[in-house]
Amino acid sequence: MGEIAEKPVYRVPFVERTGMQRLEEGRGHSKLLMPLAPNANHVDVMYLGAFCVLAEAVAAGPGISILDTERYFPIIKDIAVDFHRMAASDVIAEYTLSEDEMARLLSDLESKGSATYVAQVPMHDADGIEVATGKVTVKLLSHGWKKGG
Repeated sequence: MGEIAEKPVYRVPFVERTGMQRLEEGRGHSKLLMPLAPNANHVDVMYLGAFCVLAEAVAAGPGISILDTERYFPIIKDIAVDFHRMAASDVIAEYTLSEDEMARLLSDLESKGSATYVAQVPMHDADGIEVATGKVTVKLLSHGWKKGG
């Protein structure tokens, strides 16, 4: 009996070192927690890089969840974080793609070999206060994609 090959799983060891935790994941949905402890800066508030990693991961997860990873892969095209106030606690972010958006992305992947979406990601501290907002452009590409194509 032949072995069944596993689909590619996208992981980034740098992200794993942050201690980020997956609270909820499903088709088109992701909710993540970035712990303060290993990600505090010199004044004991969340480090900028941790906000960027959290925004990137929570924005990419919903797109990855609908991919046939044997055919497609994700990349982050652009990211920006707008701070509203310092976070002296763990930070939670959540992002969901609508059914219509998922259908559009899958259609674009089939017809063009690429698809793009922009995620607006609110990030909240332990008290539920919005401490930052991320804007992340996620590109989904075919393994046959050629740069410039």
